[in-house]
Amino acid sequence: MDRRCWRRAPTGFGFALADGIDYLDGGAWDALTAGRSVFLRRDYLRVLETAGPANLRPRYALVFRDRRPVAAVAAQSVQVKGEGLLPAQGFRRRAFGGAFGRWEERLLVCGNLLACGPHGVAFAPGETDAWPGVAEALYRLRKADRLLGQHDFVVVKDLPASDAASAGALEGFAYEAVETEPQMSLALQPDWRTHADYLAALNTKYRGAARRVLKEVEAAGITVTSGPVAPAEAEALHALYLQVATQADVRLVTLPAAHWPALSAALGDDLRCTVLRRDGAPVAFVVTLRDGDVATAYFVGFDRAVEAPLYLRLLHGVVADALALGCRRVDFGRTALEPKARLGARPEPVTVYLRHRVPVMNWLLKALLCGTEPEPVPERSPFKDAAPAAT
Repeated sequence: MDRRCWRRAPTGFGFALADGIDYLDGGAWDALTAGRSVFLRRDYLRVLETAGPANLRPRYALVFRDRRPVAAVAAQSVQVKGEGLLPAQGFRRRAFGGAFGRWEERLLVCGNLLACGPHGVAFAPGETDAWPGVAEALYRLRKADRLLGQHDFVVVKDLPASDAASAGALEGFAYEAVETEPQMSLALQPDWRTHADYLAALNTKYRGAARRVLKEVEAAGITVTSGPVAPAEAEALHALYLQVATQADVRLVTLPAAHWPALSAALGDDLRCTVLRRDGAPVAFVVTLRDGDVATAYFVGFDRAVEAPLYLRLLHGVVADALALGCRRVDFGRTALEPKARLGARPEPVTVYLRHRVPVMNWLLKALLCGTEPEPVPERSPFKDAAPAAT
């Protein structure tokens, strides 16, 4: 069969598609996603539906083989403008900032635009060859949405190296694999119980640098607390989030102020929010989510006018919260590689798969979304002994 005809032929899987997570069989979804990702939990997905970005609409699918559910798919339909894919300055702004800045398109993303990592698919145990079913599910979701506008571009987001062999099946469906900047992960050793234990494990140079950060923030009259998001502070935290989000190189979505208290209420003890305050008013915050034994640094915000190392102090807050949550690893995401490497984080390669209806657009969007080349990852060894590898 011709390759073009083959990828347009049914795969033999069955499907249930839905606009809302509660439209699907909750038992089947929970069985497939149990222990996989906090971002596939129904309580998290409900928050996206009720307090998510205005230009994002979640889409879902259950994939069946012989009437048995074998995969859960969480996708996001998002309306984007070219302006949101361009940094405020630099090469990409100069190269693409003309007509492309006014370009607008709808993307279908398998995964989560709000978090780095493989949060779009969960397979049943032993299902290593169900990616063709995922590809068809995404095709069906794209076609089912035609009444609301056409999706020309599909992204399967942030697959780790362990998924490379099986996810390679997507290339038979005209997806192009692109390696992006790595996820930065810090392994937390079993004998670390508190942030003080982590500091004690650093060598003299890096421990001294870490303590200077803590002292500078304290000397600036800033106090640190950690706990759930207080609804009364949602607007103040959101204003800090916007100071950071509006400066990001790629700005596909923006969260509303209601997201923070809604997420905190939904996840309960699986969420901690570290807040830095001066004279009682928040000047910085970071949200950390527990995902099994992994802590994910979700979003940060800080007042750029405050002359203190707020961002570095927030990174230490994530480590402290991860230990308090009983986690064994911290996923910091893939921005600001240098300060995260100085904490001891190590790179973990991730791959995205891109598919555009017009093949030449794969190249253009690859350049816009991923840059010309991934940023070099700095090598740092901040621990007394050999730096622990991320697990």
